[in-house]
Amino acid sequence: MMDFSAAQWVLIWIVAAVAYVVFGIAGVGVAQLARPVLEPFMPLLRMGPLLAVLDFGAAATNLLCDGRQRVDMTELKRLLPWMLLGYGVGVLAGFQTGATVTLMVGILAVAYALHALLHQQAHKSFPATFAMPFGLVGGAFSALFGGGGFVYAVYLAGRVEDKECLRATQSMLIGLSALGPLLFFLLEGAYHDSGLLMQAAALLPAMWGGLWLGRHITLRLTREQFLRILHGIVLASGLALLARYFF
Repeated sequence: MMDFSAAQWVLIWIVAAVAYVVFGIAGVGVAQLARPVLEPFMPLLRMGPLLAVLDFGAAATNLLCDGRQRVDMTELKRLLPWMLLGYGVGVLAGFQTGATVTLMVGILAVAYALHALLHQQAHKSFPATFAMPFGLVGGAFSALFGGGGFVYAVYLAGRVEDKECLRATQSMLIGLSALGPLLFFLLEGAYHDSGLLMQAAALLPAMWGGLWLGRHITLRLTREQFLRILHGIVLASGLALLARYFF
């Protein structure tokens, strides 16, 4: 059945559904959470285009549900130029520095998440100037590994008070960051593979179901609960990066 056994399809479907529940809650998590599980039996040449088209579709779905008016355009305009510059740097650097970047970002993500989870305190804002380092690192990481969303989420959590506005802004950023790889894979001809398109179509119900559940969970959360989940996602992403570096 499209290159996978029934058992593998069940696992892929469950992983996709869980990953998009996370995406529906906070707009992050798909690449870093799904990739380690899928890597053993899905070639990178197919997984990259598959996740790119699903992430773009998920971001577009979130924006349609939340409305563009919820996006914090001020923060988006602050992050976007640095995100694009970081993406360009990541493409030029290629995978020569990938291992070093993985280790550094993994350590920083784990350290930040543990600090935030262990020191629950009043909301503190980042200065607007932090858009530059977060945008650069997030963009470079998106280019290198297709998963810089949690970097943007850390910045936005320190800038945007309303959790639904944060999620909508995050979804817009993920959609824009997924657009680059999507166009690249399109020009490369990856989507001429009918098997890949069938796999993407088969995962659409898991994606939409996960987004629906994640959205309804978010509506019932306080901001403090939302931030705890967000920091837990950042911690899981950092641990996944460290596991990727050491193993």
